[in-house]
Amino acid sequence: MSRRREIGSASARSLLLTVLGEFALPRGEPVWTATVLDALGRLEVEQRAARQALARTSAEGLLSSARHGRRTAWELTEHGTRLLTEGTARIYGFMRQPHAWDGRWLVLTVSIPESQRRLRHRLRTQLTWLGLGSPYSGLWISPNVDKADEVHRVVVDLGLEGQSFAWVGPTAGIGEESRLVEAAWDLEDVEKRYLRFLDAFEGRRAGSAGEAFAAQVELVQEWRRFPSLDPDLPRELLDHAWPGHRAAAVFHDRHALWHRRAQQEWDRLQREASDRS
Repeated sequence: MSRRREIGSASARSLLLTVLGEFALPRGEPVWTATVLDALGRLEVEQRAARQALARTSAEGLLSSARHGRRTAWELTEHGTRLLTEGTARIYGFMRQPHAWDGRWLVLTVSIPESQRRLRHRLRTQLTWLGLGSPYSGLWISPNVDKADEVHRVVVDLGLEGQSFAWVGPTAGIGEESRLVEAAWDLEDVEKRYLRFLDAFEGRRAGSAGEAFAAQVELVQEWRRFPSLDPDLPRELLDHAWPGHRAAAVFHDRHALWHRRAQQEWDRLQREASDRS
């Protein structure tokens, strides 16, 4: 089965957000439909799936559209700009620098009835994005105590203040922290993903501007998953050399290598779309 057939509307939307974050967000300018279709076409997304991704992203309040004759231009809304700006900061700041650990944990308990599955899912999605893990139902942990304010905002935004309690401190020496880590995060799976990332990008080359564009989008698309998968644990909690740091170096190196040509290719696609009648 070809990759073109494998990319559905959900994946097309994800690629669209990556493209918007990399190219539209920094420019703050409207984007032609033709530009989006051509850009996603470089990533083997069919036009139908690309149009569905635009419509879905607009329906979610992230994009607004304006007609210009027979053409349509798309622009990030305030909500879309904020979402992509926060995501960009998280993606590019992730694992940028090693951090010391003082042995303290951030612990959060939240009580949500099983019947409120949608609320439980929203909480899980947002806390996982912040790097927290859940070793047991209703319990969330992180060795990064600086996340307390962000966790508090999530709890407030979801209306869970009356059902939550959080504290910061070291363990009391009862039980092994290694077992806690193993229960909270699937580090074996994350490590396999890092190794696949390295296999895909460490030796990848891009000869033309079009190839650089596709390579950069695919690079960011794969890397953006790791902030919600890897809690970026301190070295004290890892029992062997963690490939995440090597993968981070490859991400920033490849991105810097492809950035200029990828941006030039996007500008070319925009010019060509603008010149079409």
